[in-house]
Amino acid sequence: MSFLAEAEEAQAPLNTVQEVAEPVPTEPQAPNAFLALGLIQPLVDAVAALGYTAPTPVQAQAVPSALAGGDWMVSSQTGSGKTAAFLLPVLQRLLTLPPAAASRVAAPRAIVLCPTRELAQQVASDAIDLMRGVSAAMRSASKHDKVRDAVRGLRVATIVGGMAYGKQLFDLRGADLVVATPGRLLDLQERKQIRLDLCHMLVVDEADRMLDLGFAEDLAALHDATAHREQTMMFSATFAPRIMTLASRVMREPGRLELATAQDRHTDITQTLHWADNLDHKHKLLEHWLRDVALEQAVVFASTQVDTEALAETLQQMGHAAVALHGAMPQGVRNRRLQNLRDGHIRVLVATDVAARGIDVPTISHVINFGLPMKAEDYVHRIGRTGRAGRSGHAITLAEHRERAKIRAIEAYTRQTLVPTVIPGLEPTPQAPKPRRDKPMPGFRKGQARAGGGGGGRWAEGGGGGGYGAPRPEGGAPRGDRGPGGFRNDRGPRGGGR
Repeated sequence: MSFLAEAEEAQAPLNTVQEVAEPVPTEPQAPNAFLALGLIQPLVDAVAALGYTAPTPVQAQAVPSALAGGDWMVSSQTGSGKTAAFLLPVLQRLLTLPPAAASRVAAPRAIVLCPTRELAQQVASDAIDLMRGVSAAMRSASKHDKVRDAVRGLRVATIVGGMAYGKQLFDLRGADLVVATPGRLLDLQERKQIRLDLCHMLVVDEADRMLDLGFAEDLAALHDATAHREQTMMFSATFAPRIMTLASRVMREPGRLELATAQDRHTDITQTLHWADNLDHKHKLLEHWLRDVALEQAVVFASTQVDTEALAETLQQMGHAAVALHGAMPQGVRNRRLQNLRDGHIRVLVATDVAARGIDVPTISHVINFGLPMKAEDYVHRIGRTGRAGRSGHAITLAEHRERAKIRAIEAYTRQTLVPTVIPGLEPTPQAPKPRRDKPMPGFRKGQARAGGGGGGRWAEGGGGGGYGAPRPEGGAPRGDRGPGGFRNDRGPRGGGR
């Protein structure tokens, strides 16, 4: 108000009524629920900047447990927010630790192990996004000087196979958090390009898949290399016996958080089964779904790399914006195709199970199983590529009648029935009931042989030739040699992780 206006107001009559606008009541903002988990304010601000104010169930339980210390095993469904469940406590620990001593060789203080390159890159990207949010929060903050100093020096590096060593060595310099596949990480250690003995925290993501890809021996080596670490966290879809065995080798009396199992139904995913007469019928069913107006983006899973390439080429000829993705491709090609998928330039991604984990694209509205997975548990991870970030999704499975056994295995594993659905005009040919097999004669079992070489004599245990197989010799070697600590010596295929 100007000086003259103030003077005129002072000379106004006493009975003049001054109208004062009443303040508009504002609703108090609810506090960010992440603050209640024990996170520092800069991390809470970073999470809020990404659009999240309420933790998912796995985050609500895993974050405070991890911050309290100790080893933890966490089981959670795909798309449940488990990446943030371990990244938030790991980043908080790094932000509050005293600065690391200068070293000529990279010496990360936290390591996250992932079974595939795509998953490692996704986890690293999420960590970088969180750190950018922390940096932005620090620019306007007048306190937390220690955290500000830590943010300036905190670096995140991704170490995966298929990439040039020179760039990865450059990224490693001064890195506090390393997200890696086991094979390449051990390669760098053998080359004396990285020290693992100063690691404080080790996270094993998708531990069940890590064992499927034959990384057991590598995990044993990394366990020894990080023997002085203070905390180990293991995330897996289920607590299967093999996971428990691994945990007993690398963890000290871990706590368990079992929030979900493979048998839990994905409430945001509609599952559909179509029976097909043959491959041509499958293609027609696939084309029907790809023409669905509700389809934004789709991942079509094939069984082999050859099938992936052939199917992607067929879809391109039909006018679909489709590309293939599998483990035999150069990593640079895989990265570009995934980025094009995230940017919306690709509508259909045809992939092997290399894409069953680590792809987090909210606009994937459909997952189509054109080829069935080799393992029933991979079905759960495949369909988990849709219905993410609170969106709904569709999972369609196309199966020929000769694949009934695989469908039954999926239903047995998930404890859910896949109800067949028929598309008008694309109905499968009715199948004639199979004749019943004759039951074996009572009193005899598989493994018995005919005495006297099968020449019409009476049945006897351990007979001569012409029987159903001789009994296994005593003292035979067990399947799969195992090294120290119960880990398998045979590494098996790496699935693109090295």
